This record gives sequence, structure tokens and C-alpha cells, in this order.
Amino acid sequence: MEMKLFGLWGFKDVDVKNEGLKRYISLEPVYIPHSSGRLAGKQFRKSKMNIVERLANKIMRSGQGTKKVAGRYIRGGGNTGKKQTAIKIVKNAFKIIEKRTKKNPIQVFVDALINAGPREETTTIIYGGIRYHQAVDVSSQRRVDFALKYIALGAFATAFNSKKPIEECLADEIIWASSSDTKSYTIQRKDETERIAQSSR
Repeated sequence: MEMKLFGLWGFKDVDVKNEGLKRYISLEPVYIPHSSGRLAGKQFRKSKMNIVERLANKIMRSGQGTKKVAGRYIRGGGNTGKKQTAIKIVKNAFKIIEKRTKKNPIQVFVDALINAGPREETTTIIYGGIRYHQAVDVSSQRRVDFALKYIALGAFATAFNSKKPIEECLADEIIWASSSDTKSYTIQRKDETERIAQSSR
């Protein structure tokens, strides 16, 4: 029998359309996305962790606190350290995605990651006492990291001080990112990063 995520969605037919990201989006079948920290603290081992668990880990955040996210300061404990709560949020969000799109939510999530990772960013170079920005290509691993971070941040920012539950905000963010909709916070950040890089070439 095929192992399905939460006993509902299979990994077998999920396709990563971007060849460069295939190594970094792990679709190893799991029932519950919880590896109990077996891959923590080891360099680059996060690419072996199931991608749905990586999303759940990103949901366990307290906000930036010092910087504005989507026009507001977000502070507070949020869901920090509560893995079971984070897994429930992801499960409920996936149910909403399936209901709205009539597709496998894992496939929609993978498409969102492919669309959301910036391909170019800037780095600071100091040459002869002068500091300037230079455009550089983003590695595949970093593209996935960026996409996961901004999907979680976008959902958290929308749900903050709002009547809309986090599950619905996360589902919205993933659906918009999968179709490259500019309503998505993730797509806005990606476009901004690439635009800055383009002007620094």
C-alpha cells in the first residue's frame, strides 16, 4: 500500500517541474511529517527532510519583531516550538487547498515553491573602501529556503490581528504562489529581490 500524507494525499504522482530543484525538494513518503530532529544540526541535511515537514517547521515562528512584515511589526510567541499545532495548521491548510483547487495539495505546494524562489539576488562587495551591490545567482537550496520562509511569513502577516484563521491564510498564500499571483506576499518579495538584482548588474 502507498504511504499517504495524513492518510489522505499520495506523493507518487507529485512532479517537480524544475530540474534544478529536484534534489532539494524531498518527497519521501511520510504519514506524519515529524522526524523528531534526526536531521537537525547537520549541514545540508535539511534537503533530505520531507518538504511538508520543512513547511511545518517554518510555521513555528514568532515573527520578525524588529522589521516590518507586509507593512506591520509582528511580535509575540505565536506558534513557537509547538510542532503538533504547526502540523495541524498545515493539514487543515492542505484540506482547504484541495477543496478549492480540486488538485493534490502537495503538488500545488511544490508548484508554489518553484514559482516563489528568487533566481537572482544581490550581495555586498567592498573594494578599495567602497561598498557596492553586485547581482549574483541564487543556489537551488537557497531558492527553496527563501520560498518556504516567505510563504510562512506571508501567512503569518495576513493572519496577525485578523479574524481570518492561519490555516486559510496559509492556503491562500500557497494557492496564489502556485499561480504566480501578485496578491501573494511571497511573489511580491521574489519580484522585488529580482528587480533590485537586475538594477545592480
